[in-house]
Amino acid sequence: MDKYFEFEKHGTNYRREMIAGLTTFLAMAYILAVNPFMLSGADLPEEMKQTLFPSYGAVFTATAVAAIIGTLIMGVFAKYPIALAPGMGLNAFFTYTVVATMGIPWDQALAGVFVSGIIFLILTLTGVRETIINAIPADLKYAASAGIGLFIAFIGFKNAGIIVANPATFVGLGHFTFMEGMTPEEILQVKNTLLAIFGLIVTAIFMTIGLRGGIFYGIVVTAIAGMIIGIVDTPERVVSAPPSADAFGALFGPLFNLELMFSGPMLIVIFTFLFVDFFDTAGTLMGVASQAGFLKNNQLPRAGRALAADSVATISGAVMGTSTTTAYIESSAGVAAGGRTGFASVVTAFLFFLALFFSPLLAVITSAVTAPALIMVGVLMASNLAKIDWNKLEHAVPSFLTIILMPLTFSIATGIALGFILYPLTKLAKGEGKEVHPIMYVLFFVFLAYFIWLRE
Repeated sequence: MDKYFEFEKHGTNYRREMIAGLTTFLAMAYILAVNPFMLSGADLPEEMKQTLFPSYGAVFTATAVAAIIGTLIMGVFAKYPIALAPGMGLNAFFTYTVVATMGIPWDQALAGVFVSGIIFLILTLTGVRETIINAIPADLKYAASAGIGLFIAFIGFKNAGIIVANPATFVGLGHFTFMEGMTPEEILQVKNTLLAIFGLIVTAIFMTIGLRGGIFYGIVVTAIAGMIIGIVDTPERVVSAPPSADAFGALFGPLFNLELMFSGPMLIVIFTFLFVDFFDTAGTLMGVASQAGFLKNNQLPRAGRALAADSVATISGAVMGTSTTTAYIESSAGVAAGGRTGFASVVTAFLFFLALFFSPLLAVITSAVTAPALIMVGVLMASNLAKIDWNKLEHAVPSFLTIILMPLTFSIATGIALGFILYPLTKLAKGEGKEVHPIMYVLFFVFLAYFIWLRE
């Protein structure tokens, strides 16, 4: 084992790699709670849930299995200490844009994830990936990531009741105090909002002091506080057999309906899944690799294997029944703990396997418990704002619209589309149209057609 992973070459050992694998798991274990909550549409009105996943349990199992498969492939095949799981942002796009807003059934949306994974794999194996990555300007990549962060944070604030609908101003501040004449439902809402605020403060403190797994521990502390004050149900047991994988293979029905899969809305959905995963994975790989000292001449050895692992993880995750699986930046926590080989990923995958048997703990996961995690993930993703060149308006304007329109329209796809439409126009106005890659002009017409003819 140590020879296969080249422990001596990387100056590591079993103990260090096991600690690194555990650290990475704790840093990203929150996805086991947050992904089932989001994909099951737990915070959506009942009339919208008919097109969503049937249960928390099915998504929990799919989430864990997707993480196991993806992380194992990354560790054993690509030999990197990088873990994978269903991606934040992509699960929000899946639920709130594709299913809830566009009305695409969840099994059909899974087929879109599957197709995007197949395309990603083909692009990786043929080397086309590099061409497309280079075609899209860095500022738009940063803007997409930051915008998704704001969108996720907005969902967290909404789920917590910190931000509520307001007929006069569209949105407003929620209620944080108890008043006479309140109904039991209103009192419960205030308690949940206060619990979410408590959880946000605790999680922010954990993250600020550098506690590894701060988001995960924030969820745990918030859930315990909720049980103490009686607004979160106490689980009847801790360990049980894994929930049934009800969503397994659900995508194959719509997948072979070619008319359905080649419809305008589905093509936009597939492209958005592909785009976000495309650059999220590339950024994560480069960031973690740089921290670990893997880069050679600014290139990542075995990059093709790492990207292929991500593609296969997305494909297998869709078959299991979850949104796009991608590399996690939280893997940097494991690298900081000394992880340098794929054995750390093997350890992380094993811990996700053990987590399959703790599904009863999902009883403590409510919107108030997960909201702080969503907000803090938004904080981390918004760091990309600092990388945008705000001094060049031809870049700043499309980047800003990409960022701001995601939360305002409650649609990741809309933000990306408008940014891609405006970018070539601002560059042409600046007299720099020749600097725009031809692929960007193709995408300009694709998204323009989407808004004119396809978007309902």
